[in-house]
Amino acid sequence: MTESASIDPSLLQRKIIHFDMDTFYASVETRDNPELAGKPVVIGGSPQSRGVVCTANYEARKFGIKSAMPCSQAYRLCPDAIFLPPNFSKYREASDGIRSVFKQFTDKIEPYSLDEAFLDVSQHEQDMTATKIAVAIQKKIHTDFQLTGSAGVAPNKMIAKICSDVRKPFGITVVPPSQVAAFMRQLSLRQIPGIGPATEKKLHKHGFSKCEDLYAYSVIELQSLFGESMGRWLFQRCRGIDNRSVEGKRERKSISMERTFSTDKTCIDEISDIVEAMVEELVHKLREKRIWGRTWVLKIKYNDFKSINRSMTVDTAPFSPGEEISQSLIKLLEKTEVGQRPIRLAGVGCSNLTDHKTSKVIPFPSEPIFRLG
Repeated sequence: MTESASIDPSLLQRKIIHFDMDTFYASVETRDNPELAGKPVVIGGSPQSRGVVCTANYEARKFGIKSAMPCSQAYRLCPDAIFLPPNFSKYREASDGIRSVFKQFTDKIEPYSLDEAFLDVSQHEQDMTATKIAVAIQKKIHTDFQLTGSAGVAPNKMIAKICSDVRKPFGITVVPPSQVAAFMRQLSLRQIPGIGPATEKKLHKHGFSKCEDLYAYSVIELQSLFGESMGRWLFQRCRGIDNRSVEGKRERKSISMERTFSTDKTCIDEISDIVEAMVEELVHKLREKRIWGRTWVLKIKYNDFKSINRSMTVDTAPFSPGEEISQSLIKLLEKTEVGQRPIRLAGVGCSNLTDHKTSKVIPFPSEPIFRLG
């Protein structure tokens, strides 16, 4: 049994743009306070807190500061960095303005977060090319909002998202249908969205680092190495196959975060502190969005890549103390093998979300969806 590696010709006619704002939160703060220009800026918690970095501008990234890094670590890397608390109401306002620009070119918009979105411009009424549309959007956002963004233009969402990261900041990368095969062949597997550090390490164990390294393997062979769904997924993605359409309305199914450790952790107290810090971040995000979740999940990945999830149900009150949730998740943590086996990743998340603007309970899955790695 074999599976064709060819792409449906009709899907190659799609024109997808992935637009990604450049260091969005930090750029909004710098725009509103020009004195920050040229200085390393970190958006997140205080260096003395257990908060994490939401984003950092390019000046800060030169010191090795990255998103999701503990702010205390970011401070050690760059003591001169300016740490600012996030102002999500301001960022949402800027995001709404940017989305209004997208709507001038297409109504097929799939927001991915406050600072990025997919646009399907396959049927543009003025028959503009996708590249010209991306340029026009980029210029208008810069003119109207004094912010920059980068774009990827491609026949599908996966390649467009990869491309938007190629020429940052304020760049555009285009991969036409005829160049998909050549573009994917030399691409690092790590660049495929959904392949994180843990999955990359597993691929490296089998000698795979580039997309073309998988081309000699059939679907069945990859499934024997990585499991049924993952094997098929790898077979398609490494060849640039992605049949997903741009969905105009994406309802949030869950909200979650996780940390992959640079070295395996063995101390349960250290893991407990990390879990508590992540809960604090999630509670903050939920309150900003005026939503809450009844189902909370603890995720642990051991050093042999085995993952376990432990879930619990909490009160639906919109402002339940994060400390109570942390304590309950830590009790679940104590029922795992943390402290006995090395841990490479910990994550927390919640689902069964309730919108407290409408008091509507949204029927979401009972467990959050975590990205690979």
